[in-house]
Amino acid sequence: MSEDPPLSGDERRLLLALARETLRRCTAGEPPPEVDPCHLPARLTEPAACFVTLTRAGELRGCIGTLEARWPLWRAVVENTVAAALRDRRFAPVGPAEIADLRIEISRLGPLRRLVCHSPAELLELLVPGRDGVVLELAGRRATFLPQVWEKLPARTLFLEQLARKAGLPPDAWRHPEARVWVYSVEHFAEPDGADAGAGPASLEPDPPGD
Repeated sequence: MSEDPPLSGDERRLLLALARETLRRCTAGEPPPEVDPCHLPARLTEPAACFVTLTRAGELRGCIGTLEARWPLWRAVVENTVAAALRDRRFAPVGPAEIADLRIEISRLGPLRRLVCHSPAELLELLVPGRDGVVLELAGRRATFLPQVWEKLPARTLFLEQLARKAGLPPDAWRHPEARVWVYSVEHFAEPDGADAGAGPASLEPDPPGD
């Protein structure tokens, strides 16, 4: 998270509990939990960008977030939990019967940093697999992969080709002279193993609405 220190264990557990209660409520058609920011640790009331990911037995079930800090962190977790459960276009909405089998992961994003490259080869050299979240933009289309996606796509070229496809672009779009690339760091944490039935390591492919 750049120079921003990581959240404490208590802060992480609070956000995960908030996401879990939000998931329970939204899948039951209820409003999200009411939160009094005055009762929260100060850091959770600071603006922050985040993604919320839902997995079932290690498979992606929903992932939504924002690349910019639109809301206080606690609210970003609530908003993105609802969106991941109900509005991820790749999946049917999560139903109440599923939630016991879902594992929640939260990724808190650091600031975006533009990479200025003079060639595709230079771009490949600048990327750090496993560390960098990556945003690709070209011709009004944009997509991002969180750093966790490097676990599935460790080769830089393949990573960028799949990111281009995710943006609805040709796989070689990242080579285009007008393509723009940003990187960011992430602090990610999840419910402990056993919070759902058989959850494994998360496979993340975020779908940021409107970004």
